[in-house]
Amino acid sequence: MTALISCRTHLSAYMRPVWRLTHTRALTTSPTTTPTTTPIASTSTQPPTPETTHYKITLRRSAISLGDKIKGTLKALGIHRRFQTVYFPHSPEVAGKILKIKELVEVENVPRGLVLTKYEQRMSRKAPRGYKVVGSRRDAFMNV
Repeated sequence: MTALISCRTHLSAYMRPVWRLTHTRALTTSPTTTPTTTPIASTSTQPPTPETTHYKITLRRSAISLGDKIKGTLKALGIHRRFQTVYFPHSPEVAGKILKIKELVEVENVPRGLVLTKYEQRMSRKAPRGYKVVGSRRDAFMNV
């Protein structure tokens, strides 16, 4: 049980913003002077990052020879085949499922704007309908 708790703590610590970029440190040169605060990283050079609200889970390895519990976890997440991607909002339940299958999946934290529905994922993979004439023999003959 302690390994599971430490993994959850590690996962939530991984998703927290970096402490160094959000806080300032007091620097003292001598005991008689007052401490001055200086930012560690400048935020003016970096664009503001959107708040990550969802997990992007992609199955990278197959679960063919694994146990029924792992296959059930994949089924509960809605993953049926390799390289399939699903999106879930951040929650302790989903984090626990990810920890059960962490060797099989690739997980990214994404903002709400980058979450795609199943239909949007399919349309992004499909080629556009129709055709486009790039050049013709007539154009080459007429020297156009």
